[in-house]
Amino acid sequence: MRRLLILLLSLSLAACGFQLRGSYSLPWDTLYLGMPENSEMYAQIKRSVEASTQTRIITDPKEAQASFVILRNEQAKNILSLSGAGLVREFQLTQTFVYRIQDASGKELIPPAQIILQREMNFDDRRIFASEAEEISIRRDMQHDLVQQILRRLSSGNRTATKS
Repeated sequence: MRRLLILLLSLSLAACGFQLRGSYSLPWDTLYLGMPENSEMYAQIKRSVEASTQTRIITDPKEAQASFVILRNEQAKNILSLSGAGLVREFQLTQTFVYRIQDASGKELIPPAQIILQREMNFDDRRIFASEAEEISIRRDMQHDLVQQILRRLSSGNRTATKS
């Protein structure tokens, strides 16, 4: 009975198209991340690249086959709705991230690409600390999503910059 249940669950997962993410394949052996090494984003990208690809993150851009260059990384918080009393009830959190990939000589391997993430957040002025904690959690989730999108784009991106 237990085996039958496991088999049915496995078949239902396969039927719905579920599959594990697997590993990525980047077209470079070495990659330089053009951001502060002590930043949380640097740590997330480095961890994700080294855990799921054969690419190594190095600290010298002149020795890297490719450099990840951040052109813009902005966060915004806009009011979406107000209560009848004129108090904020809902915010929209936005992160705009623009990057490009270049080789050691500065030649563009992948042209500037933009990722825009948006999340809505309810706000209760009676629970300011809870709202601040929720915003931090949402921003952290957005950054994780951003890192995953970057890796997917790099792995499916321009293959003209292949390994030499």
